[in-house]
Amino acid sequence: MKCRSCGQPAIINMRQHKLALCRAHFLDWLPAQTERFIRHYKMFTPGDKILVAVSGGKDSLSLWDMLTRLGYPADGVYISLGIDGAPGSGLHYSEESRRLTEQFALARSLRLHVVDLAASYGAGIPDLAQRTRRGHDKPCSVCGLVKRYLMNRVAREGGYTVLATGHNLDDEAAVLMQNTLTWSADYLMRQSPVLPATGSGLVRKVKPVCRVYEREMAAYALASGIEYIYDECPYAVGSNTLWYKEILNQMEEKRPGLKLQYYLGFLQAREAGLFAPAAEDAAELHTCVTCGQPTVAPGQCSFCRLWEKAPPAENG
Repeated sequence: MKCRSCGQPAIINMRQHKLALCRAHFLDWLPAQTERFIRHYKMFTPGDKILVAVSGGKDSLSLWDMLTRLGYPADGVYISLGIDGAPGSGLHYSEESRRLTEQFALARSLRLHVVDLAASYGAGIPDLAQRTRRGHDKPCSVCGLVKRYLMNRVAREGGYTVLATGHNLDDEAAVLMQNTLTWSADYLMRQSPVLPATGSGLVRKVKPVCRVYEREMAAYALASGIEYIYDECPYAVGSNTLWYKEILNQMEEKRPGLKLQYYLGFLQAREAGLFAPAAEDAAELHTCVTCGQPTVAPGQCSFCRLWEKAPPAENG
């Protein structure tokens, strides 16, 4: 297998694009594709102040790397959630992902904001979910709420105009499949490469690699020498998202390009107004009486209510 551009041995064959590339041309091609998506969806310009949500995984670190290669001044934010690995694994998931994120930023002289949940608020995600009983078997709903709140808060207080996340095509297609099978209209209306800022307190959210396959992101990280955490979050094991990814991978094997076609077809339908919300459904934003962050409901925001339900654990 040879590189289409230069004839040298290729490191990746992308059947969905009918394209094989060597290391050098692939490392040029993927950032160029990402730049094309940024412009096509009008995500941001070099004049924006960009914050990248990084987790220590291949997608977010590769995204941050590509943005800097493209000349965008971007800082990062990492949230230490206090999550360990599976029992007996010896893995301290949050510690290792934080180490790799800080190592990445230091090596490239990039600015990284770190929020340690336990140090700042008194509990990590597993403990918080157990105290509130909101997490049930898995604390994923608590984790999502906390991350969304803290990412927006860091972005807002730091004067950032854009928050970029590393959601890839496999992530987006799996969520889309789940939401269409259940016809979750609210989620379908919000699934987009760009979520505009609504009100004065919410920062615009963008997904620059939403059209990039997960396999391509992994190949970019390896070709760039980016060290990232290979393990999934221990709470992701058995999740619906991974199950839908497996189904889509089987379909993709039979029909290369199916995931991309599925996702782009949805975006085209969305742009045509198929999932347009009714005007009266637009949510009015209020200011949280405790922290000052924006919230849909009057009074306290969900984040502050969550911590009120989570009294400190008793010693001993």
